[in-house]
Order: sequence, then C-alpha cells, then structure tokens
Amino acid sequence: MISRKFPKILYGGDYNPEQFPKEIWDEDMRLFQLAGIDIATVNVFSWALNQPDEETYRFEWLDEVLNKLHENGIHACLGTGTAAHPAWMARKYPDILTVTSDGKKRKFGRRHNSCPNSPTFRHYAESLVRILAERYKGHPALLLWHVNNEIGNRCYCDNCEKAFREWLKNRYGTLERLNQAWYTRFWGHTFYDWEDIVLPSALSEGLSGGNSDQTAFQGMTLDFYRFNSDSWLACYLIEYNAIKSFIPDAVVTTNFQGNGTYKPLDYFKWAPYLDIVALDIYPENHTPESYMALRYDLMRGLKDGTPFMLMEQTPSVLNWKAVNPTKRPGVMRLRSYQAVARGAESVMFFQLRRSLGAYEKFHGAVIDHAGHEHTRVFRECAELGAELRQLGNLLLDSRVKSKVAILFDWDNWWAVELGGGPSAHMKYVDQIQKYYDAFYDNGIQVDLIHVETDLQPYELVVAPLLYMVKPGYAQKLERYVENGGTFVTTFYSGVANENDLVTAGGYPGELRKLLGIWVEEIDALFPGQSNALVMKKELGQLRGSYECGLVCEVVHPEGAETLADFGSDYYGGSPALTRNRFGLGEAWYAATDPSREFMRQWMKSLCDCKGITPLCDAPQDVEIIQREKEGLIFTFVLNHSDHEQSMDMGKHVQKELLSGLSVSGDIRLPPKSVMIFEVQKEADADESK
Repeated sequence: MISRKFPKILYGGDYNPEQFPKEIWDEDMRLFQLAGIDIATVNVFSWALNQPDEETYRFEWLDEVLNKLHENGIHACLGTGTAAHPAWMARKYPDILTVTSDGKKRKFGRRHNSCPNSPTFRHYAESLVRILAERYKGHPALLLWHVNNEIGNRCYCDNCEKAFREWLKNRYGTLERLNQAWYTRFWGHTFYDWEDIVLPSALSEGLSGGNSDQTAFQGMTLDFYRFNSDSWLACYLIEYNAIKSFIPDAVVTTNFQGNGTYKPLDYFKWAPYLDIVALDIYPENHTPESYMALRYDLMRGLKDGTPFMLMEQTPSVLNWKAVNPTKRPGVMRLRSYQAVARGAESVMFFQLRRSLGAYEKFHGAVIDHAGHEHTRVFRECAELGAELRQLGNLLLDSRVKSKVAILFDWDNWWAVELGGGPSAHMKYVDQIQKYYDAFYDNGIQVDLIHVETDLQPYELVVAPLLYMVKPGYAQKLERYVENGGTFVTTFYSGVANENDLVTAGGYPGELRKLLGIWVEEIDALFPGQSNALVMKKELGQLRGSYECGLVCEVVHPEGAETLADFGSDYYGGSPALTRNRFGLGEAWYAATDPSREFMRQWMKSLCDCKGITPLCDAPQDVEIIQREKEGLIFTFVLNHSDHEQSMDMGKHVQKELLSGLSVSGDIRLPPKSVMIFEVQKEADADESK
C-alpha cells in the first residue's frame, strides 16, 4: 500500500521559504523540529522564480531548501510549481489565458488562470516537470510529488472549443448520434458539421440572465462539464507521466479542493491516477462535524477504502470570510484526529510560516508573524506533533469497514442542477448530506461509493437523487436487492439516462420494476411551504405525522407497500414512503424530503432490521470511528462538545494509545478530547457476545 512508503502519519504543510530571507531558514528548521514537523510541501507557486524567461531555469534556491530539509530530518513534498504561470508567458503567449463564460479574456493575475487546452501551458508545464524530475530523482529528502495545486476552472476559449469538438467525436463518433443524445431537434438545433458546435456559455446556450449553469441544452452542458474535467485530468497526467518517466515508483498526487465536494471535477474519474488521494478542507468554526466526516469518507471512497492525505487545513484562522474567528483551544487537534480516524495518513497545514504580504498574509500558520514558538497555536501544533510521533506507524494502512454505503456521482450532481427540473432549491450534495447525517446521528459508519463499486459487501445502499441511471446500473441494483440487499432512493430518481434524456414510459424509468411504483407528477413546494408525511403503521420509533417539503410526488404503487401517506393537498392520502419486496431484499422510495427527525428514525429502523448497530453507545456530540488492520481494532472517541462527558467502554480492558493507560468500564471525556483505543479483534468479538 502507498502509505507503507510513509514512515508514520505525516505532519507538516506548505512551506514557502522563497518568500522570506535566507537568514530565517535555519530558525524555521529549529521551529519545525520543536513542532514535530516531518514533511514540508515546497515549490507550489514557484514557476516564475524557477523559469524567469523562456530559456532560463534557476533551481539553486530549491537545491538549498531541499538540502536543508534533509539535513534536519524533514521530508519534502515537491510541488511541480505549475499552479500559476509566469507573467512573461502570459505576455508572450496569450493563448495560455482563460476566457470567461461571457467571452472576456482574462489578463495575467491571481491563480487558476491557465487554460487546460492551451498548447503553450501543456508544453511549458511538461518541460518544467521533466527538468524537476530529472534533477531531484535521487534527492534523499523527496518523499512525494504534488502536481499543480487545487486544480480546476472552466475556460471558454477557442482552444477549448476546438478540443471540445474532438472530445465529442471520440465520444459519439457521428453527428447523428450526437444530435440524438442532445435532442437537438428542439429549437431547430440540429448540427450538420462539427465546426457548428460551440461551447455552452452565456454567449450561446446560457439562460437566466447569462448563468452558464442554466442552459437550453442540458445534455450539451453535461458533456462540457465532463470534457472540462477530462481536460484538466489530461494536464495532470502530462505532469504525472513526466515524473514517472524518471521516477517510476514516485508517489504522485494533487490536492483536491472545495472541501472534497468540488463541482467542476469528477474526482472519482481522477482517483485511479493519484497514487494517494489528497484533500484540502477549510471548515468554519460553526461547521457541523458531520459535514467534515462526509468529506473524509468521500476521499476514502474515491479509491474504494484506501487511506488518503489531509493535505491542507488551517491551524488557526481563515482569511477569506467576512468574519474570521480563531479556532478555539483543542479544536485543531480534535478535527485533525477526526480526519485520521476516517482514513487520513497525514495531518498537514496551509501554512507553516505566515506570509508577510499579499492575499493570504492573515491566513493561519504554525509559525505566526511573531516568529517564535511562544504562541498558543504553536504550542497546540507541537503537542499534536509529539502525539503523532508517539503513534508512529501503528495506524498506517488500517481501514474503516462499513456496512452502509451512499452513492455519490458527479454526473448526477451536474445533471440534477442544470435546470429545468421542479425546483432550483433541489441540491444534490445537500440531499447526500441529509441522508449521511441520519446515519451519523445514529453512530453508524458509512462508505461513500461510486457507480463501479461492488455493492455486495454492504447490507444497505442509499442513492439520494438518482436522477440519472447509467447503463447497466438498474440491473446491478436489481441483482443486489434480489440477493438480500436493502436499497433506498428518493424523489426525482430514475428520470433520465446518461445523456440527460428522459426515459420514456414513466418515472422512475429503469428503476420502476425494482421500486414497484409509478410516479405520475412532481409537485414543487416553495421555501417555507410544507406538507405532512403520515405513517400508516409503526416503523421502529416512527409513528404519527412528520413534516416534509421541497417536492411531493404523486405515486402509484405497482406492487410496493405504502408505509406513509401525504397529509394534505390534492395528493393527500397518496403514498409518500414505499417499500417493495424484491427477491430476498427490499427497495425503499421516499417521494418527498422528510424532516431530519424522520430521517434519523427511518435509517435507524433500516439498520436495526439488517443488524447494523453503532460501534458504542455514545453520548450526544461524541463521535466514534474504528479503523482495523492485522487483527487490531483502533477505536477513536472524539468529544466535540464543550463539556465533560462519560461513556461505557465495556468490561474488556483496552489500551488507550495517547495516554498509554489500560482502561475499561466508564471513562470520562474532557471537553474537545480525543482517545484512541487498541484491542485485538478476536477479543473484541468475544466481548460483543
């Protein structure tokens, strides 16, 4: 496994020594060692420094930095530096600059300012990375490579338009197939020449006052989104392959942005080409713990359960919000361990030393502007560094094992929100989060999976807003349920195929047989409006009436059993929640958006029926996660609350790894505390009996 190349859970972050005089580099090394820092990401935004003109490369400063890191026992995560092209390149080769959806060509500035289909960008990026790989292939500090940085933007230039046409030729082969897929007879849009195809933008298919995400031809826009993600993946692979040509066993990654749910790039499609997935996450102080938990589980799910890296977080404050409060004492440590508990094999920050100028000068750092170790933030970082050093390699390659899975699919995300549906308030990730929260509130571990994931290991599979059903997926779900699995999906599912063409014959299309229902109408409710979901019979703790909203569908059972009805409107008394027995399993359908309390009790009932139980009986705001490897179970107990709590760990004695104590029975959890228990799996199994 990749993490076995790592000596321990890595601890460090982004380091930009080129922004500071060399006189303080030695002081940085001293402070890094005090804090337990063992990896530094360098050269992320240094293209302009490394290549001041077309012919000249200067790496002496980077030689010195890498040597100094090695001399001080610190690994290097070497950035390729391609995250922002140099100013001279934009001046000499304007094709490198992006064009916005409304046709405006950007000038040099900021970052994410390169066109992914610019021949200039691809040529110079590859040349730079090949030189870097050849120069540093044997450097003893080098542990892994960091391609570009937080990749992703959309460009609407002529180069992208030409590349889009070639991408379409490869996808469809003929204009006849393309016209059919895009339904171009609508509004007389039939294409007779590939050159007639233009990008869907504010200048072409954009609706709603120039919002390019709302277009007249959703199939075209959906393909553009796929093309854009593929274009950036091609750029990544140019650098990836350049590195591998010199260092075949190099560990190469890039840092995923948007807290892991970044809409423009299909991360599942990218994951096979990352040697280890890496995430940047920047929650605010009030961000719910389940929000972060979902993103960590998604990163783990990108490579079917393989551990990932926490590449960036802030040790203290953000700098881009209207109000940027500090992280309270203990929060940085607690949230770092939440990532580790859910599969992270590193804890890294942006940034190690605080910048003195420009946009991120007030973004948090391990070393503050004060420049010494006598700050609260530094002390907390040093304490965490010491603990991670103490844990060593014990947790590496351990896995989170779940019996519940939630399907996450970028194509569905894009298609659901491209417009034309019942409500603009219907947000794909919000629905994923809502179902995830129902399990989180019940203390149930969840895997986030993709359409290619094997379903058989899971007792329960949930697919909120499965609007688009890809080829063969309905049959895959049928086999899963026939063999005893439980499947749950929601309103606005089974509507369209992979080209966003509606499946004829009535909703839920290809899922109709599995779900045993027919959906006649979809009614949308305005914000603030609600209906009632009335239970026809008790289901676990569910009885009586619960609020629901967003949409209400008019459902006709075709073999499915009705568990709850709508309480009012012309469809009052018609099914709102159904269950269809199918083979050895069952398929559930929610024709509306229920309240959080209903969701929590519904998912608990489903888990109870499948014998899926919480890891521990934990108090509110205490999160329990387990990782396993080689007969050992590591149980993380995280008290997110601001007060002391207690819980029963059972009579079997377990070793607490951070304190070294052996404990059993009732334990006390201080506010914002972390405990990690180790136990032999066999002993744990005996105890559960």
